[in-house]
Amino acid sequence: MSVKVENLDTKNMSKITVTVPAAELDKAIKQAYDRQKSRISIRGFRKGHVPMQVVEKIYGDDVFYEDAANILVSQEYPKAYDESKLDIVSSPKIEITQIQKGKDFIFTAEVATKPEVTLGKYEGVTVTKIDTSVSDEEVEKDIQAQLKRNARTVTKDGAAENGDKVVIDFDGSVDGEHFDGGKAENYNLELGSHSFIDNFEDQIVGHKAGDSFDVNVTFPENYQEKSLAGKAAVFAVTLHEVKTDEIPTLDDEYVSDTTDFDTVDEYKADVRKQLEVRKENEAKRTKEDEALTKIIEKSEMDLPDAMVDTQVNNIINDYSRNLAQSGLSFQQFLQYSGQTIEKFRENTKPEAIKRIKTSLCLEKIAEEQNLEATDEDVDKRIEDMAKQYNMKAEDLKKNAQPDELDSLKEQIRMEKAIDFVMDNVKERAKRTTKKADKKDETKDEKSADKED
Repeated sequence: MSVKVENLDTKNMSKITVTVPAAELDKAIKQAYDRQKSRISIRGFRKGHVPMQVVEKIYGDDVFYEDAANILVSQEYPKAYDESKLDIVSSPKIEITQIQKGKDFIFTAEVATKPEVTLGKYEGVTVTKIDTSVSDEEVEKDIQAQLKRNARTVTKDGAAENGDKVVIDFDGSVDGEHFDGGKAENYNLELGSHSFIDNFEDQIVGHKAGDSFDVNVTFPENYQEKSLAGKAAVFAVTLHEVKTDEIPTLDDEYVSDTTDFDTVDEYKADVRKQLEVRKENEAKRTKEDEALTKIIEKSEMDLPDAMVDTQVNNIINDYSRNLAQSGLSFQQFLQYSGQTIEKFRENTKPEAIKRIKTSLCLEKIAEEQNLEATDEDVDKRIEDMAKQYNMKAEDLKKNAQPDELDSLKEQIRMEKAIDFVMDNVKERAKRTTKKADKKDETKDEKSADKED
C-alpha cells in the first residue's frame, strides 16, 4: 500500500490517496465471493456451490466489486490514517477512483484536519460571583418535595380541587358534531396541570365523583388541528373518581422510618448540606461555562465544515442511543416532534460548534501550560471507576484497551486545563446592566494588557 497526502484549497482539508496492490484486490474479491456464495443459486449448480468464474461470467466481472471495495477501504484506511501523520478530526469522504481486476485498487479520502487556534485571554477571566448559601425556605421547599414524592394516593369523597387527580369520561363536539380525538374513557387527569386547553380543568373543580356535566371551552386560534382552531366546543364529562395525595407528617417517627436519621433536626441538617453541595456544583458549572464562553469569543479558529458535520453526527448518535433506552427510535422522535432530519441537524449545529471550540481551546491551553495526565492521575481515576463499578482496579486497568486509556488521559488533561482557567478567574458581583458588564470587561482587558 502507498499513501499520498495533498492539502486542498479549502482550509484545513486534505486528500489522502491510497493505492493498494492488485493482488490485494484479488484477495478481497475472493473474500466477497466467499461471503456470498452460500446464497448464490444458478441453474445447473447446487446452491452455494457455484464457481466464482461462473458468477462473474453471468453477472459481469464487477459483481463483487462493491463488497471488495468495502473490505479494502475498511482494512486499508486505518493504516493510511496512521501513515498520513495528519491530525484528522472528521469522518473520511471516500471515493473509489480505480477498481478493476489486474490493476491496483485506488481510493481517496477527503478529511478535515485540526485547525490552528489563536487563544484569547484565558488567565484572569472575569466571571459572575454566585451566592451558594442555602436559606431555610429552600430547605423547607426541598423537604416538602420529598414528602410529596412519598405521598400515598387515596380516594377522596369530597369535591375535586386543583392538585387532585381525577378519572373522567369525556366526549367533545363542535356545533353538535363530534370530532376525532375528542373522546376518551377512564382518562386520568391531574387538575391544575394544564394538560387540557383553555379552562377545561377549572370547570371540573368543585364536582364530585358520580357527577355528569358539560365543560365549555374555546380552542386557541393557533391550535394544531386547523379545523378546530378558534372554535367553541362542548365536552360532556362524567367524573368517576377523585383522588388526592396524602402527604406524610414530618416528625421523628417518619424520619427514623424512611431515612438514616433519628430526628427531624438531623434530617434537616443533612438536607441543607446536600443543597449546599448541589448549589456549589451548579455554580461551578455555571462559572466554568461563562469563563469558557468568554475564552472562545476572544479566540480565533477556522472550523472546517466536515469537522462540524462529524460532531453533529456524534450528537445525533448519542441522542439516538438515549432515545432507544426509552423504547423510541430517532425516526419516531422526528415524526412526533414534527421535525425533519435536516432541520434537526441545523438546530444541532450551534451546540456542535460550541463543543468543538471548547475542546480546541482547552487543548491549546493544556499545550501552552504543559498540562499532562500522569500515571498517578490515571491510576487514581481507574481506582475511582473501579469503586463505582464494584471491580478491582487492576482488573479494570488490565482489560482497558489502549485507545480507552488514551481517551482517559485526554479527559484528565482537559479537566486540568479547566482547573487552570478556574484557578485564575476573577469573580465579580452580578451587574444590573449590560453597559456595566461591558465596562467591567473592558477594565479587566486593559488591566491584563498592562500586566503583559
